[in-house]
Amino acid sequence: MPATSSVHHRRRRRTHILLASAAGLVTVGALAVALPATATASPTSSSSKHGGGYSRYQDVQLLSFNDLHGNLEPPAGSSGRVTEVHEDGTTETINAGGVEYLATHLRQAREGNKYSITAAGGDMVGASPLISGLFHDEPTIEALNKLELDVTSVGNHEFDEGAKELSRLQNGGCHPTAGCYTDESFAGADFPYLAANVLDEKTGKPILKPYWVWKKKDVKVGFIGVTLEDTPGIVSADGVKGLKFKDEVETINKYAKVLQRQGVKSIVALIHEGGAPASSAYNYDCDAPGAGDGISGPIVDIAKNITPQVDALVTGHTHAAYVCTVNDPAGKPRMVTSAASFGRLYTDTTLTYDRFTGDIARTAVKSANHVVTRDVPKAPDMTELISKWNTLAAPIGNRAIGYVSADIPNTGTESPMGDLIADAQFAYAKELDPETDLALMNPGGVRAGLTYAAKGSEGDGVVTYAEGFTVQPFSNTVNLQDFTGAQLVQILKEQVSGSNEASPKILQPSEGLTYTLDLTKTGTDRVVTDSIRLNGAAIDPAATYRVATNSFLAGGGDGITTLGQGTNDLVGADDLAVLEQYLTANSSATSPISPPAANRITIVS
Repeated sequence: MPATSSVHHRRRRRTHILLASAAGLVTVGALAVALPATATASPTSSSSKHGGGYSRYQDVQLLSFNDLHGNLEPPAGSSGRVTEVHEDGTTETINAGGVEYLATHLRQAREGNKYSITAAGGDMVGASPLISGLFHDEPTIEALNKLELDVTSVGNHEFDEGAKELSRLQNGGCHPTAGCYTDESFAGADFPYLAANVLDEKTGKPILKPYWVWKKKDVKVGFIGVTLEDTPGIVSADGVKGLKFKDEVETINKYAKVLQRQGVKSIVALIHEGGAPASSAYNYDCDAPGAGDGISGPIVDIAKNITPQVDALVTGHTHAAYVCTVNDPAGKPRMVTSAASFGRLYTDTTLTYDRFTGDIARTAVKSANHVVTRDVPKAPDMTELISKWNTLAAPIGNRAIGYVSADIPNTGTESPMGDLIADAQFAYAKELDPETDLALMNPGGVRAGLTYAAKGSEGDGVVTYAEGFTVQPFSNTVNLQDFTGAQLVQILKEQVSGSNEASPKILQPSEGLTYTLDLTKTGTDRVVTDSIRLNGAAIDPAATYRVATNSFLAGGGDGITTLGQGTNDLVGADDLAVLEQYLTANSSATSPISPPAANRITIVS
């Protein structure tokens, strides 16, 4: 099958060749083969078959990261830190992230490596801070072009504004309603987005390229890109309208065969799905005591079932850091990596390419995560880019909307920030309808906490609009619905059962709703029914309760399908405007808001 490229590489100076499917689709995958029995001890040894000292093996550097989410500036608070465990067992917290520093680290890592590829595992955009989100993530695409990103898979957040907007980010052009933000039309991505398992319902074909091939001289490495099959369950219905999301394993195995038929035997899969390592330390050894023993979650089953033709998996979505080996279906170890999130880490993987077989000598693969420390020089071109977009955003972003007395973190099963948002939505809903009983907020909709320390010149304790935007960037509305008491109990149980069994989605409750969550149990039993109280009273299964949620949850998002069965709907204002209204009304410089205690859910573990 011949391949042509539809991606414009306007600023590309490297000499590799882009190959894509004839249908204009791209996917990411990796092909895996161990060193042949005839190989010498050193994977870089020369082969007399080629003569002239020509090496049989060529090390290819694969630099990767994931879940950037438009974090061009250094992320604030815990979102901008990583934990390192030292050999003596002590831990150290390191400030990390920011594209000015990421660019410097990647450029330093590439020095001396003529065979170097940079790839990403999705969610480059979406849920972004104001500097990017206000401009529909054009600034992030510009930054990724400057980073010389070669290829990325799509993530679920690439669909926050729908397939047409994703296509615009790929191909360029001014926003259809906001227009052009500068004197120049937006040029689009210099790199291909891969979406092998995202199909147009009408045509049955991938909406973007399913795979892409990097080539330099006689070395070829193919990439297949997929996002998690459950994307429709965690993205608004409008964002995935007209799309069908296929099984990750089935799709990768399909396109691995396509690449094989084209003579591409070295394959890497870019998968926007991830796992949960047993430790949050970025340098945790998740192969202890044995291969893959220290990691769990969806990526484990995916890795175990992807064809051995794929040599390595670059993953994401869970915002975790890991470098593990998980056995493929043939029982051979295969590298699986993830670089946390927000540009705090990058992964450096060495793929040893065998020129005899055209495949990766998998037993020679090495990989490690590296911290994007802030003790290196800032990349001047990134500083210039950030300054340009900050200047445009400043009139909106610098406006004060409230005051806090201390950090309000977005950490824990029940987070102080989640409770604050739920309280804000409950207060607003009571204004719309005094009969409102409670509010529930989805944890994934809370993108950050609020920090006490000033980020700019606004002063300590001041909450700016830009900070509020970082916390709630989705432009959901606050909706009211009626549910029976029995449905309300079912909603709480659906947080921890069904599709949420392995990875619970714990709703953040407004003040007055309390219950016990017993994590020692399984499924619906985790929610102790008799413990559920609203303002101290047990839930009456036959009574009607007025519940406020955002529009994402009101559509049954996060696998909590009963939330999509409410009645007597009332659509309210934008959720960020609601948070701003609450902060403005309930805080001042002399009387700031204190962090909620996050004690509404009693956790048994």
